[in-house]
Amino acid sequence: MSSVNRSSARMAAPDRRELVLAAATRAFARGGYAGTSTDAVAKEAGVSQPYVVRIFGTKLTLFLEVLERSCERIRAAFDAVLQDGPFDPDSDDDWARLGLAYTELLRDRDLLMVMMHGFSGGDIDEIARCSRQGMSRIFATVRSTGCTDEAARDFISQGMLLNVMLSMRATEHLDEDADLAALTTCAFGDSLPFVLA
Repeated sequence: MSSVNRSSARMAAPDRRELVLAAATRAFARGGYAGTSTDAVAKEAGVSQPYVVRIFGTKLTLFLEVLERSCERIRAAFDAVLQDGPFDPDSDDDWARLGLAYTELLRDRDLLMVMMHGFSGGDIDEIARCSRQGMSRIFATVRSTGCTDEAARDFISQGMLLNVMLSMRATEHLDEDADLAALTTCAFGDSLPFVLA
């Protein structure tokens, strides 16, 4: 088959679209927006490059959808915690529940790297806008706990520090530098063994 491989040809259109989005997430996580072609996405998905273009139009449209989905996964994880029961913004236990939801997402390195590439791609207007909108929705969800703006900022800032530490693979190199190990241990706290697992 010219446009798709045999296994993906048997899939329904929404499933094939999902297959390409998952492959694009992996490809963009490795190469970022500038370093990833639609051909690389197609190879990752096991489909043809024209098929990727037929579904998404442009590489930018595809990247924006991947970035938006990544931001939404984070927002939805926080929302699930908040829907699970009352949240007391003065309770360390409730903040720990919210933090654990984020820590679980950090195990998905592709999600993390897509976010980092998106946030650093601000020289492209559409990517900057998508990043701002994603961050705004995440912030609004954290604020819906009833916390102060400053508490929401601090929570998100802590998450961004964890992103940076993971993107530089600090957790994989704790034995190389005592100061970096101390920062990593301090940043992750009790969740460090979970991230290392």
